[in-house]
Amino acid sequence: MKKTNLLILICFFLFGITFAQKKNPKTPFVWESANVYFLLTDRFNNGDKTNDHTYNRTKPTGKLRGFEGGDIRGIIQKLDEGYFTDLGINVIWMTPVVEQIHDGVDEGTGFTYGFHGYWARDWTALDPNFGTKKDLAELVQKAHARGIRIMLDAVINHTGPVTSEDSVYPSDWVRTAPKCTYKSYDTYINCTLVENLPDVKTESNENVELPAFLANKWKKEGRYDKEMASLDAFFKQTGYSRAPKYYIMKWLSDYITDYGIDGYRVDTAKHTTEDVWADFKKVCDKAFAEFKKNNPKKVLDNNPFFTVGEVYGYNIGAKKEFDFGDKKVNYFANGFTGLINFDFRNEANKNYEELFSKYTNILQNDLKGNTVMNYVSSHDDSYPFDKKREKTFESATKLLLTPGISQVYYGDESARPLDIEGTTGDATLRSFMNWDDIATNASTKEIMVHWQKLGFFRKNHPAVGGGLHTQISASPYVFSRSFTKGKYSDKVVVGLDLTKGEKTISVGTIFSNGCKVKDAYSGKTATVVKGKVTLNTDFEIVLLEKI
Repeated sequence: MKKTNLLILICFFLFGITFAQKKNPKTPFVWESANVYFLLTDRFNNGDKTNDHTYNRTKPTGKLRGFEGGDIRGIIQKLDEGYFTDLGINVIWMTPVVEQIHDGVDEGTGFTYGFHGYWARDWTALDPNFGTKKDLAELVQKAHARGIRIMLDAVINHTGPVTSEDSVYPSDWVRTAPKCTYKSYDTYINCTLVENLPDVKTESNENVELPAFLANKWKKEGRYDKEMASLDAFFKQTGYSRAPKYYIMKWLSDYITDYGIDGYRVDTAKHTTEDVWADFKKVCDKAFAEFKKNNPKKVLDNNPFFTVGEVYGYNIGAKKEFDFGDKKVNYFANGFTGLINFDFRNEANKNYEELFSKYTNILQNDLKGNTVMNYVSSHDDSYPFDKKREKTFESATKLLLTPGISQVYYGDESARPLDIEGTTGDATLRSFMNWDDIATNASTKEIMVHWQKLGFFRKNHPAVGGGLHTQISASPYVFSRSFTKGKYSDKVVVGLDLTKGEKTISVGTIFSNGCKVKDAYSGKTATVVKGKVTLNTDFEIVLLEKI
């Protein structure tokens, strides 16, 4: 071989090594740093007006207590428009879409239908007000194509209320008394949450027959034999008794094997014994493995199935145990990777460093390998961080930059009102999405842009929610986040409450001298000189990433 050719080969070889070293692996999806968008399916977007009044649900209701028309088709429309992508969302959590009771009840706050999805009648069917199974399949497929996961809502603790049209499940399935008193571990579990909300006997391991009304329903729908054969196969494969909880686990796991959903948010988790959720996670994991085996081309990555629990009242400061007063329970050791953090909306009143350092210390130590999901507002929390929507910019900055999972409740990003005149109870938190404001109001658009920039930065950098937080300087306030997973590493530097115009901030040891960086907020670039970066922007925030 000629010397010239040999030199060329060596150059190509060395260039290849250099290029490989500089090429950063694709940004992985990390549940611990997820940016979750939580929506009430009925209140987000109406994509199909033909399903607005199924099952003759036309009775007058209390304000915001009836079906408003939102559906899966509406979510698909916004997905197609890029709405979630622009917000940096990588997980959509939807309220339950299973078939609800056909009638409604008067809870003392006006007549109410099961628009929220938590009053199940038949776990194996989708409620036609929400859409069809074909719609759900399309939603999951399109979301996955955009790198967005779908998390559904699992309810095992209770059925829907009893009405003249909706019969009660058999007595070996549910209890209808006593009502919970919430004074001890037992009085949270072996009781009904409220009057006329039958409590599934999740403590039971006794074999029970399928409720007659369900059997008759399935026969009329022409699917009885198929459903029974599927149940027989499940119980034979798992060895579980035909107890109520295992029927429901099977029905919920079908949404994993049939559609490839990525996670479940578990409703009312502390109102069953914790072993229920340990079993549920096993069933979900098995179903997820089966889906991946049967659909290798649809597998997104090697992330496990994700479960996050609603243990009402849990906060990150409690670390791994929830205290009932007479008993402490570690839900992380019983099926949950994450728990909803109910105290973030209070802790958001802390200053940035106090908030960020507390969360990183707990998540990187006591909760290492687990996580929490933070929120500033939600569908049933009457005391959100900013109910009057006067601190929407601060809400975004604190929620989206705090370690842990961020849960954006629909309308957080558009200042959707949370105080609606004429409503009672949690209905005031559940108004229809304010699309008109987004389209026409300049101040709403400005708020949206802030949420979009921060959300996109979070999505692109697992270090933001899942990394180690380190303060670089107190004044100006600058910090770094660093994250490593296998061969992938991610580092960012953030400055808050800065001066507008020219600003110089330290990047510590995160970016080396001569390194080119970009401010993801303003779009401007700079070079690191003597451990510092100088930028001239119109904003008080800087989000630095390596170019």
